Amino acid sequence: MNRNTVMLDGTLVTREALRHTPAGMPALSFRIGHASGQVEAGLPRNVALEIDGVALGEVAEKLSRVPLDGQYSFEGFLALRSRQSRVPVLHVNRFELNKG
Repeated sequence: MNRNTVMLDGTLVTREALRHTPAGMPALSFRIGHASGQVEAGLPRNVALEIDGVALGEVAEKLSRVPLDGQYSFEGFLALRSRQSRVPVLHVNRFELNKG
């Protein structure tokens, strides 16, 4: 299998209302904000980005109830927003509050 795993620390910048798919599964759309220092080609680089995310099922229900200003670790995979779009979206399978 080809690798497509993303681990990203950040905050929930925005979050839509919890909805349900036609099959009745909870679904949540949101935006994650991230800022960090990275090393590229041996040089330090500041990185800041926002990426759209989506979660389904129990993860969607839990994310719909957490504070927006918390620092979280997200884990999931990238997929296109739709068949007509070339924009990637992070599909979150797991998250946890960062302690510290």
